[in-house]
Amino acid sequence: MVRDILIYPDKRLKEVSRPVERFDEELHTLLDDMYETMVTRNGVGLAAIQIGVPLRALIINVPVETDSDDPRVQQPKENTLEVINPVLLEADGKTRYQEGCLSVPGYFEEVDRYREVRIEYQDRHGKKFILEDDDFLAIAVQHEMDHLDGKIFVEKLSILKRKKFEKEWKKRQKKS
Repeated sequence: MVRDILIYPDKRLKEVSRPVERFDEELHTLLDDMYETMVTRNGVGLAAIQIGVPLRALIINVPVETDSDDPRVQQPKENTLEVINPVLLEADGKTRYQEGCLSVPGYFEEVDRYREVRIEYQDRHGKKFILEDDDFLAIAVQHEMDHLDGKIFVEKLSILKRKKFEKEWKKRQKKS
């Protein structure tokens, strides 16, 4: 089921998500709904808090190249990385990447991130895994993990860029 995405500055996006304790059908339905919501909105990642569920759960599905315009072909469900209760173990290097967010639609800006990350997480059944990456996935994981801590990528902008964003965002919100 496609769910509504919370849009900045919704106060619920500032909430720190709590750990997942039950790896049951309710969690599985949440993850499935998150996938449907993400691909419908053309996203590559989604944290549970973005649909109003304050649990430490996120998904990422980096699109694959295909001739199809159907996002479900470009982002097959079986390629979805489901990350439950992630813990950052190591982070190294610096990089800058242009990011966007389903909760801040239509806005993109360069953000400083770690180049490499190593995290521990659980899957939908509670099994533990380690993920190491130094590519786009590392950026996406950091972006989504920020959501779990009540942070949005625009908070990482310089003061000047942040003020410019806030001004433009308020104008845009008044028009909608």
